[in-house]
Amino acid sequence: MSAPSSKPTVTEREARQVAEAAREQDWRKPSFAKELFLGRFRLDLIHPHPLPPAEDSRRGEEFLAKLRVFCETQIDAARIEREARIPDEVISGLKEIGALGMKIDTKYGGLGLTQVYYNKALALAGSACPAVGVLLSAHQSIGVPQPLKLFGTDEQKAEFLPRCARTAISAFLLTEPDVGSDPARLATSAVPDGDSYVLDGVKLWTTNGVIADLLVVMARVPKSEGHKGGITAFVVETDSPGITVENRNAFMGLRGIENGVTRFHQVRVPAANRIGPEGAGLKIALTTLNTGRLSLPASCVAAGKWCLKIAREWSAAREQWGRPIAEHEAVGAKISFIAATTFALEAVLDLSSQMADEDRNDIRIEGALAKLFSSEMGWLMADELVQIRGGRGFETAESLAARGEKAVPAEQVLRDLRINRIFEGSTEIMHLLIAREAVDAHLKVAGDLIDPDKSLQDKAKAGANAGVFYAKWLPKLVAGTGQLPGTYGEFRHGIDLSRHLRYVERGARKLARSTFYAMSRWQGRMETKQGFLGRIVDIGAELFAMSAVCVRAELLRTQGDHGREAYQLADAFCEQSRIRVEELFGRLWTNTDAIDHKVVKGVMGGAYTWLEEGIVDPSGDGPWIADTTPGPSKADNLHRPVN
Repeated sequence: MSAPSSKPTVTEREARQVAEAAREQDWRKPSFAKELFLGRFRLDLIHPHPLPPAEDSRRGEEFLAKLRVFCETQIDAARIEREARIPDEVISGLKEIGALGMKIDTKYGGLGLTQVYYNKALALAGSACPAVGVLLSAHQSIGVPQPLKLFGTDEQKAEFLPRCARTAISAFLLTEPDVGSDPARLATSAVPDGDSYVLDGVKLWTTNGVIADLLVVMARVPKSEGHKGGITAFVVETDSPGITVENRNAFMGLRGIENGVTRFHQVRVPAANRIGPEGAGLKIALTTLNTGRLSLPASCVAAGKWCLKIAREWSAAREQWGRPIAEHEAVGAKISFIAATTFALEAVLDLSSQMADEDRNDIRIEGALAKLFSSEMGWLMADELVQIRGGRGFETAESLAARGEKAVPAEQVLRDLRINRIFEGSTEIMHLLIAREAVDAHLKVAGDLIDPDKSLQDKAKAGANAGVFYAKWLPKLVAGTGQLPGTYGEFRHGIDLSRHLRYVERGARKLARSTFYAMSRWQGRMETKQGFLGRIVDIGAELFAMSAVCVRAELLRTQGDHGREAYQLADAFCEQSRIRVEELFGRLWTNTDAIDHKVVKGVMGGAYTWLEEGIVDPSGDGPWIADTTPGPSKADNLHRPVN
């Protein structure tokens, strides 16, 4: 049987259609963030702050205590960084304490932790060593357990989940050397053959793939008689004949992760291992990521807490001009930013996670916003810590220790965090994905007006529907509770957080008005205005974070748990956030987007190649994108199962 020999050729429109078909089309549950983008501040959806049941908290805390002991006694982060590998005994130890089954139901041998405690565990493990956090996250957040939990049959769950809970490490394989966030060009094929499928293709950046026992593989099934075809998800045994791990990739950070290149050549997979129907692969992947993306904010929260600890201790010990550096305003502002932002990231993570656990709300936007906001802010916090540490921030922990100083891996944290702005949807892709969801209501009522393929009759009908929708919606954006001084008075306790919530309410209406104006102005060209859409999303992320910190501060106050300090941190974050929001609103209409576009055309047209003169390029030879022609592997198999 021969595999397809060429990559799918798709137009921009076809690529968008594939992505659109994979979206969840309906909103069957309320969404705080969706309402926010529509100009409606639904505080009732998040306040009072939801809380986990007592039994869930008890079980979660018990495991966190066990995991903390393991992290403190069994994980040598310096060794993992030095050897660029998590020792087998550490992985075996994680298996023994049940860390592989944190999210798996107890009836399959897992711990059955809630999303809240799963993320707390990831943060704890990630603080000990980020590579360990990634190992656990890639296995459970996007690996075999999560898609089977959501879409697997009872038989698949019974067969694979007990293994995943205790012994089998899993990985998720979607990306290919020439396919990233544009899955319409996916080239790995799964050709039906009797009661099996035959896989051919190459997958790149397979986190956990080097040591995995089970894989979730996305492959394209050709359309044929009796087969709908399309991108489809499969559970694949890594020891199947024809699978070769051809390379273990190395990166600037997360040096201990087992990330590789995996080739499939005539790999036979039973049809019983297909997850969901043919063609449902992308929908399965995107739905899995709705909560799976929350693992990245967990790592950012852990990094923020560590950055705050090091900044506090170092800034008290280091003196400049007769005073600890923390007392100098320039350094103090950085410490305040780290403290307030760490509080905000934890507020966003815990709120989103608890909403996921309750399953009363659709959190597809909240989860995406949490990932976007946390990855950007986490990087900034680590960068500020390096600046506070000065030359010592640029120096490695090993070098610091060699000359007799505390081995603080600030530069490593900066390197480790950088990938979060790319993992599981880059910042730029997240902007577009969130923007698509944010304008969904508009496209539902007015989408046909800007669709060039629609008939005049369809456009007329859409115009009538849009008229009815906007006649009701637009007047509500003029005035609201954010203009009434006494609103949200329950958030006024010594420090007044109610004013920030009123700002959020006003900001939400302004955001919705700006979006409507942009759609009226650009219509079908709106999707090309990526700079504008990115700023719209960033404003929404800030408003969401402000809401979360105020709600969390009030929760801590009512619990008597550092309530006064929480109000201080929430107040500081909201003040900082409001400055960023005002700048973003200004840049919606005053920016360099047009001139940037002209410069880019000049760069790509070769107009400025003279500017590149006077250097030597140290890059090596080779193609920009590796050849992925289907066929047998010519490399040694680097697969290394951990028993």
